[in-house]
Amino acid sequence: MDQATIDALRQKPVAAQKLFIGGVFADSRDGETLPVISPIDGTTLTSIADAGAADVDRAVAAARAAFEKGSWSRAAPAARKKVLLKLADLIEKHALELAVLGVRDNGTEIGMAYKAEPLSAAGTFRYYAEAIDKVYGEIAPTAPDVLGLIHREPLGVVAAIVPWNFPMMIGAWKVAPALAAGNSVVLKPAEVASLTLLRLGELAAEAGLPEGVLNIVTGRGSVTGEALGLHMDVDAIVFTGSGGVGRRLLDYSARSNLKRVQLELGGKSPNVVFADAPDLDIAAKVSANGIFRNAGQVCVAGSRLLVQSSIYDAFVEKLVAATVKMKVGDPLDIKSDIGAVSSMEQLKKDLGHVATALDEGAQLVSGGRRIREESGGYYMEPTIFGGVAPGMTVAREEVFGPVLAVQRFEDEAEAVRLANGTVYGLASAVWTANLARAHRMVRAIRAGVVHVNTYGGADMTVPLGGFGQSGFGRDKSLHAFDKYSDLKTAWISLA
Repeated sequence: MDQATIDALRQKPVAAQKLFIGGVFADSRDGETLPVISPIDGTTLTSIADAGAADVDRAVAAARAAFEKGSWSRAAPAARKKVLLKLADLIEKHALELAVLGVRDNGTEIGMAYKAEPLSAAGTFRYYAEAIDKVYGEIAPTAPDVLGLIHREPLGVVAAIVPWNFPMMIGAWKVAPALAAGNSVVLKPAEVASLTLLRLGELAAEAGLPEGVLNIVTGRGSVTGEALGLHMDVDAIVFTGSGGVGRRLLDYSARSNLKRVQLELGGKSPNVVFADAPDLDIAAKVSANGIFRNAGQVCVAGSRLLVQSSIYDAFVEKLVAATVKMKVGDPLDIKSDIGAVSSMEQLKKDLGHVATALDEGAQLVSGGRRIREESGGYYMEPTIFGGVAPGMTVAREEVFGPVLAVQRFEDEAEAVRLANGTVYGLASAVWTANLARAHRMVRAIRAGVVHVNTYGGADMTVPLGGFGQSGFGRDKSLHAFDKYSDLKTAWISLA
């Protein structure tokens, strides 16, 4: 990855985008489009199709027809494996092109985007391709005159709705296991980050995925997403995004065909630093990265820092020192550590949270302002608030931006109370040299992931999902297959 190649790719024109339905690109039925505004400089990059209910009907019909035809759903596992492995290779081959396209679309710094988006997506498709022929059914322990078989079968048509922060990575978490299990998929990207997933459709066709097995519809959540949620021929919806939209999807399921709904929602993840942490300098640096990379737009971001009182002042000083070394800049500059906020709408929300925190009495330690406004893009200083009380908005609500709330605790019991003091339970971390304490904290914190002496880094071999209002269901690992398959019992008399 070199700067000259990145600079050349950033100049590449992006054609107006269409829907991907039944293996071909097509305009929306009414011809409506949405502009794609680059957060790098605020300019219009291209446009995407704004799909309506009729377009969703077309995509679901194509998915259903492909499923019933059986060229994918009833294909031998080895055949599906071959296609998905080829798709992984194609993603990897075009990785830098995809990374730059994604950065132009959503503003993630290129160093993070290259690894977290195309390379991660390629690894995900490869993982589930290799798993296809290694997931077995079961034989029940029965009397000699009975044979009990337990089969896994694909659900049918899966709708996957993915967010704008890591569209390829999270899209692959959902599409790869759904396809590996034999389903057809209708994928809806976020309207502010659709470009790389539309390119994924093109690569999937090149890899040999049959027509209609993967369909991609772009558009507004309030129209396109609602049409998928209410559709009577969608068997399941998998979603990553906000709690408000998650609630609407549950409502849509109840109002339609009781389709299955799996949700990965928000987080307000606690990062707990005890006085006996092995290395406070490393803890400070990792903690800064854990909240400020991708401008804080990470579902598992460590947005609440809980620091033991005896080291509070010294640790906050180290945290600020680590933060000021992080360069906020053009996300396509390989020297930038933090890129752009994804949209003007999100930037306004982030700055609104800063204003609320100040009004409620939090102490602004550093940051808090929009910067690089002359670029036309959407950039914000990494922001640290100290003296945060548990009842403050910045301690309870997800900001989804570069805003960190720092709280003080005295002992382990108080650390647990503060860590579990929100409605969320997605991720967390504990820094301690005490092995017994680490195990106690892993058990005590209600979160789907508990990091110990690190933050982030879990790979495809382990599941990701939350407790409480962070949702239910798990992405990643072999456990993801549970979302995309049904169990069928065959009870056979041998008498």
